[in-house]
Amino acid sequence: MPNGVVEDPTVFVAIAADGIVAITCHRAEMGQGVRTGVPMILADELEADWAKVRVTQAPGDEARYGNQDTDGSRTTRHFFMPMRRCGAAARQMLESAAAARWGVPVAEVSARNHQLVHGPSGRTLGFGEVAADAAKLPVPATADLRLKKPADFRYIGTGKVPIVDGFDITTGRAQFGIDVLQPDMLFAVVARSPSYGGSLKRFDAAEAMKVPGVVKVVEIKGSPVPAAYLPLPGVAVIATNTWAAMQGRKALKLEWEGGPNGNYDSTAYRAELEAAAAKPGKVVRTAGDVDAAMKSADKVVKASYYIPHLAQAPMEPPSATARVANGRCELWGPFQSPQAVRGDVAKRLGMDAKDVTVNVTLLGGGFGRKSKGDFATEAALLAGQTEGKPVKVIWTREDDLHHGFYHTVSVEHLEAGLDKSGKPVAWLHRSVGPTLMALFMPDPKLESPIELGMGLANVPFAVSNLRLENPEAAAHTRVGWYRAVSNIPHAFAIQSFVDELAVAAGRDPKDFLLELLGPPRKIDPRDVNDTWNHGEDPALYPIDTGRLRRVAELAAKEAGWGRKMDKGHGLGIAAHYSFTTYVASVVEVAVGDKGELVIPRVDIAIDCGGIVNPERVRAQMEGACVMGIGNALAGEISFKDGRPMQDNFHQYEVLRMSAAPREIRVHMVPGDYDAPLGGVGEPGVPPIAPALCNAIHAATGKRIRNLPIRDQMKA
Repeated sequence: MPNGVVEDPTVFVAIAADGIVAITCHRAEMGQGVRTGVPMILADELEADWAKVRVTQAPGDEARYGNQDTDGSRTTRHFFMPMRRCGAAARQMLESAAAARWGVPVAEVSARNHQLVHGPSGRTLGFGEVAADAAKLPVPATADLRLKKPADFRYIGTGKVPIVDGFDITTGRAQFGIDVLQPDMLFAVVARSPSYGGSLKRFDAAEAMKVPGVVKVVEIKGSPVPAAYLPLPGVAVIATNTWAAMQGRKALKLEWEGGPNGNYDSTAYRAELEAAAAKPGKVVRTAGDVDAAMKSADKVVKASYYIPHLAQAPMEPPSATARVANGRCELWGPFQSPQAVRGDVAKRLGMDAKDVTVNVTLLGGGFGRKSKGDFATEAALLAGQTEGKPVKVIWTREDDLHHGFYHTVSVEHLEAGLDKSGKPVAWLHRSVGPTLMALFMPDPKLESPIELGMGLANVPFAVSNLRLENPEAAAHTRVGWYRAVSNIPHAFAIQSFVDELAVAAGRDPKDFLLELLGPPRKIDPRDVNDTWNHGEDPALYPIDTGRLRRVAELAAKEAGWGRKMDKGHGLGIAAHYSFTTYVASVVEVAVGDKGELVIPRVDIAIDCGGIVNPERVRAQMEGACVMGIGNALAGEISFKDGRPMQDNFHQYEVLRMSAAPREIRVHMVPGDYDAPLGGVGEPGVPPIAPALCNAIHAATGKRIRNLPIRDQMKA
């Protein structure tokens, strides 16, 4: 079962006597279209009529369904071939059952659009008529499967299949985690430790219990640091409605001990990161003699870049419902990792995992936040205190921003030596920031191989003298997965610095980028000390500079790179490889006399290999563009006295419509369905911020090295 993949068609597809095909989706739907894409792959190979397909959602059960983590842009690339094989196996079982019914050779029977057809006689049977017989047959061996040729695909790659949940979502019928209702349900909110590692000294619930509707106040014992994805220490107020619970929480008298991070101040911490970046760190990768090449260079360029903590801030904050009764626990919620929720809850409640059922609803956004199941464990713990009544835990927006798992803050320091022709002969990059591994082990203070493999260790430039370093940085808050993860700071710094070098060399930024990438070649990740490689086989997923060059050239061509620009207008380019996919963006900006910024157009080119659902790829790139611009313009979580300073969207700004690009054009490179596929959900984000900042420089001559941009344009 490589990569936790299950390939038994009886696990994923069931056909009723009336011909309705139920296909189970085992990954979570949060807008990326997985509940359409995964079933569509199986249905295509099955030769099912999509109008007769129904999609069911799998509960958390890794033993049955395989890995269910909806993250890392892995679902389609890991399950494209397994779902095809499941569909083909089910199709061949139906064909065998029909052949047996007719007493004819199976070679004379073929499945066509929900029917079994006997070629010589023209007789037909519906899928439902032989489904029961087919289910009794052995599953064909993988070697005996007959997969379709891509030319025969009816759904894959066509963009003709509507989103499964589209109607329900747009008409308000869809059920997200926050919508769950159960009989006799109670509601809870939690007052949590303000700082990571803090503890509750004492609390008084007397006033809270006087609030009409409040039924109980429960202390949640936090897990010791590092706590992984388990709850923070807190005090929960359980009530008959959410408003009463919130008012009861306001009435609590709480006294907290700040703990080891009670003095965390992000301004002071930034100075620490900058000091660390100015000194040598652990060598991640080295080639040639950087020091000697720097000394002999005609010009040395240096720059440092800063990105603050970011919050995932999904439109639907975390929410989970749990019921504990008769030795069993059942949960409902928007979980990116339902099997992990199942394991964590079982362990915390002292149950066997088989006694825990995790039902997955639609996610109102995730971006990595809902891969952490702390809110589910909170609900389960509280449900254990209510005599069998279900409890829904609600996180407010303030809770979400104050108690999240933030994207890492970082300082990226780069230096390069240029020869007389402007060619880089030396490259030094120091990346400094806390690691998300500090959640799971005593703080290693160094980026993990996963983080290093996100655009740092595997930088694909043709520079003969290169050194990459990782100085230490301690974690003072919870750092976790965020859409595109460490590719964001690495791409921002590297692609911004490439633009700076092009200007210093007097070269066109696009041409300079292509020369840095060098001739098309395939790099074995192991040769550049990328031991992670997005969890993929290096032989199947090398770093292909030809593909990265191609998307850069395509985005530039479609954007009209080199065209004459009006005053205050500029184009910026950036290209990045992440999650086994190649993406480049060209951003056009218009900057007014007072620094007002408008983005008329963004062109994005993507090469993710074979494309299953073009409409969803387009939507993901558009969404990534909006998110990347929002990160760059205003995204920041700052800390003082261990606590986040942003309370809600008036302070932690997501992109407003008025600031969004007027036009986003997505250009998809056709791919080979017989070759390994790439990811789509995350790779669109990293090149956006550097392309935007490079465009600002082209328009104004002002260089943005520190995010968010905010009022820097007006200075």
